[in-house]
Amino acid sequence: MSPDDGDERLRRWRLALGGAPDAEGTGYGLSGDDVAVDAALGALYDNAGDGTPVQRGAGLGASAPRVARWLGDIRKYFPSTVVQVMQADAIERLNLTRLLLEPEMLDAVEPDVHLVGTLLSLNRVMPDKSKRAARKVVAKVVAELERRVAQPTRTALSGALNRAARTSRPRHHNIDWDKTIRANLKHYQVEHRTVVPERLIGYGRRAQSVQRDIVLCVDQSGSMAASVVYSGVFAAVLASMRSLKTSLVVFDTAVVDLTDRLADPVDVLFGTQLGGGTDINRAIAYGQQLITRPRDTIFVLISDLYEGGVRDEMLRRVAAMTASGVQVITLLALSDEGAPDYDHENAAALAALGVPAFACTPDVFPELMAAAIERRDLRSIIERTKS
Repeated sequence: MSPDDGDERLRRWRLALGGAPDAEGTGYGLSGDDVAVDAALGALYDNAGDGTPVQRGAGLGASAPRVARWLGDIRKYFPSTVVQVMQADAIERLNLTRLLLEPEMLDAVEPDVHLVGTLLSLNRVMPDKSKRAARKVVAKVVAELERRVAQPTRTALSGALNRAARTSRPRHHNIDWDKTIRANLKHYQVEHRTVVPERLIGYGRRAQSVQRDIVLCVDQSGSMAASVVYSGVFAAVLASMRSLKTSLVVFDTAVVDLTDRLADPVDVLFGTQLGGGTDINRAIAYGQQLITRPRDTIFVLISDLYEGGVRDEMLRRVAAMTASGVQVITLLALSDEGAPDYDHENAAALAALGVPAFACTPDVFPELMAAAIERRDLRSIIERTKS
């Protein structure tokens, strides 16, 4: 190891441990930008997690200008992924949520899904000036998410809709001759040197009609913040496809239909109110009213399944939907956050009704919906989400 490698290792330990050189044992003195980096780390992490100073304990205090300067510093010295983690830690450890109502704070933050969730939980108490700044933050995150998910979703679902639209009694000009010949090769007539098709395969008039109805029913309790953000973006993408009729319903103890806002996902998200209780039964009851074509409907419940309403009635409603031909799917989370906390008893009860309950990442969601449109077995996709 070269002397330079040794110095860099000591430098990193010094920044990680904090404190004065004689207190943390490295004997390494900081200079230049490292002093500012050390101060930014110390302001957040040199406390007990409740604002109580430990060692230096400069803290961030309750001053919005000071916090805004700190946010600017960490954006200067750390990559955006680290900044997002530090912002989340600052909100949790130092109780900075209140300061997010200050416009100068919102101008300094690094936008990400978790920050959007925090802002949405505050949107009912935001003054108009702060709400305008918050909309800019949310719009930036939404635009990034749309770039990530829109094209894969449209591609996957368009292919699934095309395949699902094939019919065994097509009109002559709608016959898919390649698929028809392949499906009827066993009926080849040697003496006539031709295939006599027993079954014709073609395409329906998919461009002129709605093929599937999709109802997204999203739990907006506080623990579902990231799922609410992703659900709003996906709902807007699905609503842009003419072959789908998409409805979006969000709920806590009340139910709000946001379908008329789907042209603008930012409006969708500001129509939510994170926090509060959960009444899944009431939400499903409302969703049932939106179903007019059961066999062509996919009902996606996105919830951690902690039911505050009438559990038995909720299960009866789900059973009635599946019996009528509705394809019901339960996502315990729609986010990148890994294994969620959820009600295992309710998940097992839904599984007994033939309704899968599992967490799904945004990258897998387009494939999941494509499989649902084609009514394919979802087990392989569910297994992938567990790996």
